[in-house]
Amino acid sequence: MLTLHSLRNLVIAGLVGEISFEIYAWLISPVLFGVALAPANLVIALIKIAFGVTLPHWAGFLVHFTIGAVGFGAFVWLTHLVTRVNLVLSGALAGFVLWFVAQGVLAPVVGRSFMMGFGAYTQSSFIGHVGMATLMGYVMVRLQTRQARIAA
Repeated sequence: MLTLHSLRNLVIAGLVGEISFEIYAWLISPVLFGVALAPANLVIALIKIAFGVTLPHWAGFLVHFTIGAVGFGAFVWLTHLVTRVNLVLSGALAGFVLWFVAQGVLAPVVGRSFMMGFGAYTQSSFIGHVGMATLMGYVMVRLQTRQARIAA
């Protein structure tokens, strides 16, 4: 059940995960894979297709960041509720699904190839999404453990 404490934990974990994703996308991915991840461009293209509106890059970034921090954190929690596996594994599963949706479903919607040809961008995106969501699950566990200790 989603309580006020678990909602707070979800948002904190979502922020930690999304901030970590952005650090990875902008600073680590270019070193490891030679590409910086730019999910804001996907958001901008999807909004252009859906609504005919061209967002500036900062707005696309803000939309992705907000969806990542709140929506992806909620998706980790929902995955946990559905699968009944621990939150860290739920995070890894949720991250895999999010990666597949981004690269396998949404990228083709905006005119890119399926999984973007499984190149460096897709491989880096896999690490980014799975790592981000796994971290969200881990932070949720740590916050729950801390809350339980305080309540005891």
